[in-house]
Amino acid sequence: MSAVPAGYKQTEAGVIPQEWECRELVTEISEMTDFVAAGSFESLRNNVRVFDVPKFALYVRLYDLRLGLGHDTQKYVDKDSYKFLEKSNLFGNELLVANIGANVGETFLMPENLGAATIAPNMIVVRSNPKKVQYDFLYHFTASNFGQARMRDLIAGSGHPKINKTDLKKLKVLVPPLPEQRAIAAALSDVDALLAKLDQFIAKKRDLKQAAMQQLLTGQTRLPGFGAKHSYKKTEIGAIPEDWEVRPLLTAVRIAQGQADPKIEPYKSMVLVGPAHVESGTGKLIARQTAAEQGAISGKYLFSAGDIVYGKINPYLQKAFLADSSGLCSADMYPLKPTNDVVSGFMLAVILGRRFTKYAESVSVRSGMPKINRDEMGRFSFPLPSDKTEQTAIASVLSDMDAEIAALEARRDKTRALKQGMMQELLTGRIRLV
Repeated sequence: MSAVPAGYKQTEAGVIPQEWECRELVTEISEMTDFVAAGSFESLRNNVRVFDVPKFALYVRLYDLRLGLGHDTQKYVDKDSYKFLEKSNLFGNELLVANIGANVGETFLMPENLGAATIAPNMIVVRSNPKKVQYDFLYHFTASNFGQARMRDLIAGSGHPKINKTDLKKLKVLVPPLPEQRAIAAALSDVDALLAKLDQFIAKKRDLKQAAMQQLLTGQTRLPGFGAKHSYKKTEIGAIPEDWEVRPLLTAVRIAQGQADPKIEPYKSMVLVGPAHVESGTGKLIARQTAAEQGAISGKYLFSAGDIVYGKINPYLQKAFLADSSGLCSADMYPLKPTNDVVSGFMLAVILGRRFTKYAESVSVRSGMPKINRDEMGRFSFPLPSDKTEQTAIASVLSDMDAEIAALEARRDKTRALKQGMMQELLTGRIRLV
């Protein structure tokens, strides 16, 4: 057993600084209430009116916390409902803990100066005692890998994970003196502010790319060196440049026919892609596993480098990528092989563009699983530059924008990883700020 360093002590939660304490969450630190105090689900149905338009108070669900309060599908309650939910009303700076389901133990910090708000079921509210613990320190502690590991120790029910109020009271929290809590919370909040700015910048860049796609893929904006006369013609899909054509989709790409057996070589060792391996809306392949690694046994479609692989299930998810090598895809995806006069990168932009996505959504509404079939894809037409050089130029501009977004995402992910490392060191006292 290693010796405890000078200035530190051994506790049930590990080695911590001498000035720190290891305490149970509620008995020593805070007051707490949860949705039970506001009524059961049945009580809520009978006494609470929820609205889709702004009313007296925000009705805060886990869904809202993940998307950000005030988003397009935010719910609200009237004044009478707010009064009925009095014990679970929110005023800002509370810690919310998801108490049931797949995300049990996930924590959120309510913003300051929140205004009138109350919570929906499936959350526990923790209100910290400022004489014992800073609300933002408590949030960072419970959100850290260290704090989440302590939270998982309390979670019961393998089939239906949950954490109740009594269990949460037993959560062990490492508590520095208040000045050190403030210093730790300030340092981590600064990193959070940087991450928020990066997220906003990434979102702005994505919006700019979408706008550029809309302009470039319809010929409303021409790149330097193309369309010097700027003349347009009327077509069945709207005005397009004179030197462009209207092209039915299945004359620009061919959908692969036939299937390969993933149980035999060379297919067994090939990458097998399903919709879950593709990031929504970005054209990124985010996971690579071979058919053997996935234990595939049924027939799969074969694609080649330069093909666009498109997820036909739930078209609104925009699952498509440009293959850089040969591989297999599931029956939920179409391998699309561009014809000789069509540039693959341009075709990917068309498939991920608003116009095709809107069309695919409109024709995929049916009972069961929404999807687009071959006949429906064949009825879609799009504007295509006759000059492959212009197609390449457009694809290159959009690819450069993707690279810029990817660099920002890499910076954000690196910052996030650094923050986790900081949290582990600061919240266990291995690094001291005071």
